[in-house]
Amino acid sequence: MTTTSRRRWAFRSAILAPLIAMPALLLTNGCSSTIANRNPTGERFPSVRGQSLERVATELPESLAGSPAVLLIGYKQETQFDIDRWLMGLMQAGVDAQLLELPTIPGLAPTIASGWIDNGMRSGIPQEDWGAVVTLYGKAAKPVAELTGTENGRLTRVVVLDANGEIIWFDDSGYSVSKAMQVADLVSQP
Repeated sequence: MTTTSRRRWAFRSAILAPLIAMPALLLTNGCSSTIANRNPTGERFPSVRGQSLERVATELPESLAGSPAVLLIGYKQETQFDIDRWLMGLMQAGVDAQLLELPTIPGLAPTIASGWIDNGMRSGIPQEDWGAVVTLYGKAAKPVAELTGTENGRLTRVVVLDANGEIIWFDDSGYSVSKAMQVADLVSQP
C-alpha cells in the first residue's frame, strides 16, 4: 500500500468510524440510565400519548376511562417473554379488562428510530393484535419510566387501573399464576 493510499484509508477511517459508532452508541446508551424501581399503587397513571401498531394515536389513561385496564409495560426487548406469559396467564384467568402492551422506550435515539422499531414489532406480532400494542417513546415514555422505575428491565411492569385511571395494583417481580388470579379477582369486583 502506498503512502497516499494509507493516508486516504486513515482519513476515511477517521471520518467513517464515528459515523458508524454514533448510532450504536446512542441506541445502547441512550436509554441505559436506570431509574430506581418504585410501587406507584394509589397514584394516577400519567397522561401520555402513544401510538398503536395500527398507527392510531392513543391518549393514556384517558382512552381507557370507564372500565378497568391492565397495562403490561416493557422497557427492553427481552421483556417480551415475561409479557407473553402475563398475557396468556391473564387470558386463562379470565381477566375481564382492557389489556394493553406498552413498549416504553425513553431517550432521543429510540424516538428517532421509532418507525424502524415499530415495523420490527409489527413483523413479529399478528396484525389482529396491533391495536393492543401502544408504543411510548421519548417524552411520552419518561413519565411512565419515572412512575415505575426501570431496574431489572427484563421483567414486565404490570399496572392495573381502575375506571378513573388510578393505579390499584402493581407488580414488577415477574409472572406467577397466583398474581394473574389476583388481577382477575380485582378487575371483576364492581
